[in-house]
Amino acid sequence: MPHVRLEIRDRIAFLTIDRPEALNALNASVIQELHEHVEALDARDDLRVVVITGAGPKSFVAGADIAEFASFGPSEGQAMAQRGHDLLFNRIAQARKPYLAAINGFALGGGLELAMACHLRLASTTARMGLPEASLGVIPGYGGTQRLVQLVGKGRALEMMLGAGMIDAAKAESWGLVNSVHEPDQLLEAAEAMARQFIKASGDAQAAIVRTVNATTEGGPGFGAEVREFGARFGSAEFVEGTSAFLDKRKPSF
Repeated sequence: MPHVRLEIRDRIAFLTIDRPEALNALNASVIQELHEHVEALDARDDLRVVVITGAGPKSFVAGADIAEFASFGPSEGQAMAQRGHDLLFNRIAQARKPYLAAINGFALGGGLELAMACHLRLASTTARMGLPEASLGVIPGYGGTQRLVQLVGKGRALEMMLGAGMIDAAKAESWGLVNSVHEPDQLLEAAEAMARQFIKASGDAQAAIVRTVNATTEGGPGFGAEVREFGARFGSAEFVEGTSAFLDKRKPSF
């Protein structure tokens, strides 16, 4: 059963991650579906902007599906991170057209990494964002260690990642993590309005702008270091404790 819905209005594509029973958590299937949509949409000259959001009122994407990789070892963990980079996160960052994340609720772990891979982010007043991987004995593995620093600066990025907590939409806006904040019932309307503003400009020029910005911000050695360190965590006792505690719904003992 598909977990990503596509809607096209005029020259704007809306992708909705539709696993509300799992708070729209990313698993291998959802990543593959999103990849296929990104590839298809990027090839369409009749579409100019893509908006990504989550189904339901609670969550954009509340992280990765922990149960899917809790039993992985280091090589499997590293391969999972590299696959995610190649299929989805880097692919969105390098897309020919602008991608907007409409963050309608929780954006945690891989969910925030997905939003940060998009070129711009709008958030609901109810949104909560964070990279809580350290509470699982692991690190962000889908570009979070690199893109968060670019967006909010080293000190604030380290505060978020080392503390493994969440920030609200107002703080995210003041830190530069999101471009704007809106009431929940106005979020998609605001994203569409931004998209329509972008359509007025040259799509070729916009693609060139993204390529030029990416020449500095994407593909550096830090991304490879993240993948290697992410995989290495899967061989640690604290990863086993962190993921076991999460699945058992208890606090980890580090």
